[in-house]
Amino acid sequence: MEKEEKLCVKILQTLREMLEKKDSFVEEGRTLRKILLNRYLKGDYGVGMNGHLVGTHSKTSQGGAGFSGQDSDKTGISVSDIQCLLDKEGASELVIDVIVNTKNDRIFSEGILLGIALLEGGNTQTQYSFYQQLHEQKKSEKFFKVLYDRMKAAQKEIRSTVTVHTTDLGSKKREEGSDLVPSGPRVRVRDSTLHLKEGVKGQLTEASSATSKAYCVYRREMDPEIDMMCPGPEAGSTEEKSAEEVTMSPAITIMRPILRFLQLLCENHNRELQNFLRNQNNKTNYNLVCETLQFLDCICGSTTGGLGLLGLYINEKNVSLVNQTLESLTEYCQGPCHENQTCIATHESNGIDIIIALIVNDINPLGKYRMELVLQLKNNASKLLLAIMESRHDRENAERILFNMRPRELVDVMKNAYNQGLECDHGDEEGGDDGVSPKDVGHNIYILAHQLARHNKVLQQMLKPGSDPEEGDEALKHYADHTAQIEIVRHDRTMEQIVFPVPNICEFLTRESKCRVFNTTERDEQGSKVNDFFQQTEDLYSEMKWQKKIRNNPALFWFSRHISLWGSISFNLAVFINLAVALFYPFGDDGDEGTLSPLFSALLWIAVAICTSMLFFLSKPVGIRPFLVSVMLRSIYTIGLGPTLILLGAANLCNKIVFLVSFVGNRGTFTRGYRAVILDMAFLYHVAYVLVCMLGLFVHEFFYSFLLFDLVYREETLLNVIKSVTRNGRSIILTAVLALILVYLFSIIGFLFLKDDFTMEVDRLKNRTPVTGNHGVPTMTLPSMMGACLKENCSPTIPASNTADEDSEDGIERTCDTLLMCIVTVLNQGLRNGGGVGDVLRRPSKDEPLFAARVVYDLLFFFIVIIIVLNLIFGVIIDTFADLRSEKQKKEEILKTTCFICGLERDKFDNKTVSFEEHIKSEHNMWHYLYFIVLVKVKDPTEYTGPESYVAQMIVEKNLDWFPRMRAMSLVSNEGDSEQNEIRNLQEKLESTMSLVKQLSGQLAELKEQMTEQRKNKQRLGFLGSNTPHVNHHMSPH
Repeated sequence: MEKEEKLCVKILQTLREMLEKKDSFVEEGRTLRKILLNRYLKGDYGVGMNGHLVGTHSKTSQGGAGFSGQDSDKTGISVSDIQCLLDKEGASELVIDVIVNTKNDRIFSEGILLGIALLEGGNTQTQYSFYQQLHEQKKSEKFFKVLYDRMKAAQKEIRSTVTVHTTDLGSKKREEGSDLVPSGPRVRVRDSTLHLKEGVKGQLTEASSATSKAYCVYRREMDPEIDMMCPGPEAGSTEEKSAEEVTMSPAITIMRPILRFLQLLCENHNRELQNFLRNQNNKTNYNLVCETLQFLDCICGSTTGGLGLLGLYINEKNVSLVNQTLESLTEYCQGPCHENQTCIATHESNGIDIIIALIVNDINPLGKYRMELVLQLKNNASKLLLAIMESRHDRENAERILFNMRPRELVDVMKNAYNQGLECDHGDEEGGDDGVSPKDVGHNIYILAHQLARHNKVLQQMLKPGSDPEEGDEALKHYADHTAQIEIVRHDRTMEQIVFPVPNICEFLTRESKCRVFNTTERDEQGSKVNDFFQQTEDLYSEMKWQKKIRNNPALFWFSRHISLWGSISFNLAVFINLAVALFYPFGDDGDEGTLSPLFSALLWIAVAICTSMLFFLSKPVGIRPFLVSVMLRSIYTIGLGPTLILLGAANLCNKIVFLVSFVGNRGTFTRGYRAVILDMAFLYHVAYVLVCMLGLFVHEFFYSFLLFDLVYREETLLNVIKSVTRNGRSIILTAVLALILVYLFSIIGFLFLKDDFTMEVDRLKNRTPVTGNHGVPTMTLPSMMGACLKENCSPTIPASNTADEDSEDGIERTCDTLLMCIVTVLNQGLRNGGGVGDVLRRPSKDEPLFAARVVYDLLFFFIVIIIVLNLIFGVIIDTFADLRSEKQKKEEILKTTCFICGLERDKFDNKTVSFEEHIKSEHNMWHYLYFIVLVKVKDPTEYTGPESYVAQMIVEKNLDWFPRMRAMSLVSNEGDSEQNEIRNLQEKLESTMSLVKQLSGQLAELKEQMTEQRKNKQRLGFLGSNTPHVNHHMSPH
C-alpha cells in the first residue's frame, strides 16, 4: 500500500509539473536560457554525451520544473491550453476523487495543489468542469464535507495552540525589544540590504530546484531503491517554508492551499461557484463562505477576546495564511455576489471586526521588523471591505462596517501610510526596497473611506483637505488628486458609481492633447460624443506610454514641453521674413536699407537690450515679437539685408525642425507604424513646411511667401473660410459646369447671328512689327485702301476684312471670327462685367434689324448667367460659411452647457443638490472615464473588481452601453426613479423567494416520494409477516 501511495503522489506531482509556469525571467534571462540550452542540451534536446540523462532532464524541463518558464518557443502551447487539455482528459475529476476518497495527508495536499495548477489564472473551462462534476454528478456533499472538516480541524488546532504562540511571541517581543530601533521604516530599509531581491532569490531557487531534480532523476535511474531519498518537486521552496512548517501543524498549513483552491474556483467572478460555496442545495449544506470567515476570526485570536492584541496572534509564520484568507473572502464577494456579501456582513462571529482591526490597529511586534507584511495585510483587508460593499444600493453593509469603526482612526491610518511612503521614497534613492508601496496601501484605505463617507457625514468632513488643522493635509490632498470616480450603466440598466485610483501613467497625458480632444471630438447621430471619444482612447493611451518613455530623455522632453513656443517663433519669423522681402526686394548694392545716424544706432541697441529683457518678464508670445523686430532691424543696419535674410531663414529652418521633433515627441508618431505616419496630415503638413523653408533658404526668397499660409492652419476662422468652399465643393462645381454650358450656348448664338457686334478696343504695345491679319495678309491703312478703290473704280462699300483692318489700326479688334474666340470672349468678358456680355459688345442702333434680338440676348445673359447662376455659386459659399459659423457657435455652446459624457444640459441641474459644474468635474469627468479605461488596460485581469470585469468585457466587444446616456445618479432623487429602484429591488427579492420556493417544492416532492416508498415497503413487509405463521402452521406436522 505504501508503494501505491508513492505512485499516486508521483503521478499528481508530474501532472502539476506540466502546468507550472516560471515567469521570473527577464529578457536577458531568456537569452541566457537559450544559450545554455543550446550549449548543454544540443539545442534540440537531443541525446548528448550522457544520453539518457539529457533526454530525461529535457522532459523534466518541459514539465515545468527547471527552465520551463518560457517553453512556448519550443512547443507554442500556453499554460491555459495545457490546463484545458488535462481537464479534457479528466484531471478535474481526478482532483475531486482524490480529495473525497483519500485518507493520506500527502496525497490530499498534492491533489489540492494539482487543482490549484489547473485553475491558475482563472481558467473558465476548468471552473465549469469542476462545477459540472460537483453539481450535476452529485459529488458536492462529500467534497465540501471534506473541506469543511479540514477547516474545523484547523480551527480546533489553532484554539489548542494559541496560548503557546502567545507565550512565544511575548518572549520574542521581550528579547527583541532591546535590539530593535523604534523607527519602523528605517529598520526595514536596514534589514532589506541583508535579503536578496525577490527576482534573484527566485532564479536561485529555480536553479537549485532544477539541479536537484536532474540529480534525483539520475540517481533513480542508477538505483530505484532510493526513491524516497530524493527531494520532491517543492524542494526549492521547502527551505522557505521550513520555519513555518516547524511551528505550525500540518492541519493548519494545509489551509493555505485549500483557501487558494477555493479562491481560484471563484476567480473572474464565477457567480455559480460563488453561490455554490455557500449553498449546495443538498440535504446537508456546508457554508464554506461563513466557515472561511470563522477561520479568519479564529486565527486572529478573537475567540479569546484579543481584538486589540492582533500582534499576539499574527506573526511572521502565519501572516501569509491570514493574507490568503482575506484574498479568498474577497474573491467570494466580488462580481458582485450580494448573497455572499450579506453572509459575511451579517455573520454572528467577529469577522468584520477583525477585518476592521487589521486596518486601523498596529500589528506589533511584526510591524517593527517586517512592515511590508503588515502593509500587505492592511491592503488585503481594505480590499475585502470594498468587496463587501461593491455594487450595493443599500446602506446595510456600510452601516455594519461603520458600527465599530471610528472615522478618526481610519483617517490616521491613511496619513501614516502616506508618511511611510515618503520615507520609503527617500530610502529608495539610496537602496531599493521590495514589497507593496505604503502609498498604495494608504490609497486603498482612502478609497474605502471615500465609499464609507457617503453614509457618514463626520468621515465625509474629515476627508476634505484643509478640514484638519493638524498635519496630514498633504496626504488627503495627494489622495484626492489621484482618485477619480465615474458612473457606469449595468446590463440591467441600473447605474453604479465607481471610485478608483488614477494610474500613474495618466500623469503623462499632455495639456495640448486634452485641449485637442475636448475641442475636436464630434457628435454622432444621437448627439453623443462618446463614440468618437472612445475611438481616440487607444491613441491617447499610446501617447501616454510614449510620453513616459521620453521622460528618460531630458532634451527631447524639454523640446516637447515647449512645442507651442516653437510654433509661435516659427510663425513670427515667417511674417518678418516676408516683410523684409516685400519692402527691400530686389536686394542689390544700391543701399536700399540706407544708413543710420549714431543716435538712432544707439537707440536701436538700447531697444534690443530692452526687448531681450522683456523675454524674461513678459509672457512668451508677447515678448517674442518685439525681440525679433529689434534684432532684425539691428542686423539689417549692421550686416546688411542679404545676410540678415539668410540668418533669419536659417533660424526659421532650425526652429521648425525643433518644432517637428517636439511634435513627434508629443504624439509618438513613429511608434504607430508607417501607415499611421502617412495618414497623419498634421505631420505631413509640418514636413512640407520644413521643405518650403529649405527652398526659401537655398533656392529663392519668394518661396517664403508660402509660409504665410500657416495663418490658415493656426486660425479656425480662416479654416472655416476655406471649408465654406470645399465642404459643398460638388455643388459649386456642378453649378460652374452649368454656367459653362450656358456660356457655350450663348457663344454659339453670338457666332451665328451677332458676329459683327463682337468688337473690343485694345491697347497695343508700341515698337512692334505690323500686325498681320487673318491668314497672314498684311493690314492696310484706310487712305491706301481708298486710293486703290478710286483707281479700280470699285464700290464705295468697305469690305468687312478691310473694316477689321481699320478697326485694328484704330485699337478695335473683332473677337468672334471663330467659335473658340466667341467662347473665350463670352467667358472672359461676360462673367467679369456686372451687366454681362452686353457691356463689351458694340452698341447697336435702334434702326438695325437685329436690335430687338440683341436686347433679348443681353437681357437673357444678364438674368440667367449673372443674376441666377453666379449668385447660386455665391449663395452656396455664403450659406456654407454661415452654417460653419453657426456650427462653431453651437459647438462652443454645447461645450459650455452640455455634459460631454451623458449629454445632459445645464438646465437639468437647476435647483438640484449637484450643480452642473460639480457634475462635469466629479461625476461625469471625461478624463476620469479615460483613466478608468487605462486602468483596465494596465491592471492584471485576475485582480479585477466586478465593475472592472464588466467594463473590460464591454471594451473588448466595443460596446458603449456602459456609458450613461442622458442619465446621472445625482438626478435619480426624483420620485419616479426612486420608485423604479424600489420596484427593481422588490423584483429581485421576489425572484429569490420564487427560487427558494422552487427548491422547497423539489425537496417536498422528494420527501413525498421517499415516504411513499417507505409506506410500500412497510405494507410489503406486513403482508409477508402475516403469511409466515400460516405457512409454518401447515408445515409443522411434517
